[in-house]
Amino acid sequence: MTTTRFAPSPTGWLHIGNLRAALFNYAIARQQGGTFILRIDDTDAERSKDEYIEGVKEDLTWLGFTWDRIEHQSARMDNYLAAKQKLIDMGRLYECFETPVELDLKRKKQLNMGKPPVYDRAALDLSEDEKNTLRAERGSHWRFQLDHKRIEWTDGIIGDISIDAASVSDPVLFKNDGQILYTLASVVDDTEMGITDVVRGSDHVTNTATQIQMIEALGGDVPRFAHHSLLTGPQGEALSKRLGTLALRDLRKQGIAPQAILSLMARLGSSDPVELRSNIADVVAGFDLSKFGSAPTKFDAQDLIPLTARHLATLSAGDVADVLTSAGVPDEIKEPFWNVVRENINSLDEVANWWVLFRDGATPLVEDDDRAFVAEAFAMLPPLPYTSTTWSEWTTTVKEATGRKGKGLFMPLRKAVTGRQRGPEMADVMPLLQTRPTFED
Repeated sequence: MTTTRFAPSPTGWLHIGNLRAALFNYAIARQQGGTFILRIDDTDAERSKDEYIEGVKEDLTWLGFTWDRIEHQSARMDNYLAAKQKLIDMGRLYECFETPVELDLKRKKQLNMGKPPVYDRAALDLSEDEKNTLRAERGSHWRFQLDHKRIEWTDGIIGDISIDAASVSDPVLFKNDGQILYTLASVVDDTEMGITDVVRGSDHVTNTATQIQMIEALGGDVPRFAHHSLLTGPQGEALSKRLGTLALRDLRKQGIAPQAILSLMARLGSSDPVELRSNIADVVAGFDLSKFGSAPTKFDAQDLIPLTARHLATLSAGDVADVLTSAGVPDEIKEPFWNVVRENINSLDEVANWWVLFRDGATPLVEDDDRAFVAEAFAMLPPLPYTSTTWSEWTTTVKEATGRKGKGLFMPLRKAVTGRQRGPEMADVMPLLQTRPTFED
């Protein structure tokens, strides 16, 4: 059975970059009728917080994700320690004693000599007495000993990949303070949970190479790997510097529709055009991993605004009944009100402002050259209530009295009645007005 996972670290809020991995892995599992696991990577007890775990669940639920089960890595520590001992017994995990400063000096020396900055395995030459002394002085960390051979696999997006393990440092699996690092925890979980497919960012390609050897050492089946492109800002700048403004919870507060986010992220970086989808099931149905590339992909949050607007325009008054009620729209005009404004908003947050305009009237927007004309025209405006013919009847009367026509007639009156330069058809606006527009020159 196809089994995938999304493994966020609860040390911050989910952002748009995290979502790509979540969506790709979710789509693969759901298309195959398989299992999707939400795996909380909370081995860093100091930085992991319950509020972030709840935030992950809230954000994914808002987007329409479901998961077949949830796992917490913090509850699986015994599994990782058992894997540690197994690797030690196999001679594949060894203890190291260099401090961060010493490792940095080694890297700089290698670079100055034109060599790749690969760990030199000096710890393997230490005697037991030397190890005991160093362990007492400074503690230790543990590295996985790679087999120095080529690591090859066919990536689901990049294609055939071959990496010389000798060009990669033996990865650290346990820090000096005993913390289990993601590399080992992920391998153990993927192996024991039967993960068949892993999609993640292209910055993990080297990690994948080392993890393949670790999976094989632990007797697991190597999943199918695919590495999607990394997102950049609209000008090609590093997106990481802007992720604080691209948290999913912040986009939600800005009124961005989940359908807009899903539709964009399901196609961004692929050869297919972005198409608005109504829900996550539609996104999954149209997902095709083979159409994605590995080149950096530009992301602009502004692209979510017109997609949100297009989505809102498809909704009925019943779909947004709670929003209309919260804005104070009376039941008897909710449907005509929504039908008028739905194609003129970018987010549901704008609904309340439109109702205030219809209920209380707008502050007239009048150019100096139009002040006398608008005052004269408003004097000809009939009393409430208005109908769908009020606008044409009124403007016809004004045209005959003033001689104005075309844009010079309609635009000043639109701006004066609504306080806006553009919006719905005025024939539709007039019947919704609860207050007679007034203007005094």
